[in-house]
Amino acid sequence: MPGTLANRERVLRAATAAFALDGYRVSVDRIARRAGVAKQTVYSHFPSKDDLFKEVVREMASRVLVQLDAGSDLRAGLLGFALAYRGRVLRPDGIAMFRTLAAEIPRFPSIARAIYDAGSGETARGLARYLERAMHDGRLRRDDPRFAAELLLGMLVGHDRIKRLFGVARFSASGEARRAARVVDGFLRLYSRESTPR
Repeated sequence: MPGTLANRERVLRAATAAFALDGYRVSVDRIARRAGVAKQTVYSHFPSKDDLFKEVVREMASRVLVQLDAGSDLRAGLLGFALAYRGRVLRPDGIAMFRTLAAEIPRFPSIARAIYDAGSGETARGLARYLERAMHDGRLRRDDPRFAAELLLGMLVGHDRIKRLFGVARFSASGEARRAARVVDGFLRLYSRESTPR
């Protein structure tokens, strides 16, 4: 069993790198070679390339959501999430995956919704649940948690993603903590119980 799990992880890592580098058109044979396993091993874990692609996207989302610790201080929880999310989305591999996803949506509309639900959609839903608990506990002003989650996600990447897509800026670890903190603090001011919506 441990070998089976290790093979699955190797396939996922290889697929993530291959999809980011070559897009959806990469063959399962190349993914298998990159993982150092037989093609049949890939199919024993993932019945189709579509399933493998969806799982890669879902795994990327779940790694970010794990940062939202319900027991932690609200600011600390949001800051951990902000750093993980910006890192996932704005690093070169995140930008490459975004390009891959955007390019493939018109060609594969049947799986576009499933990929959105497993990746960006799940990130937004998980963040909305976290914010809803904070609103219920009185740590944030009551509002639509889904809107608040989508607003925060937009604030976290916004124009930074555009700059990286066009190659006019690169991800730099220096200054990331300060930038993420400024966004989180701005969001918390907006949703503080003292703030009044207009």
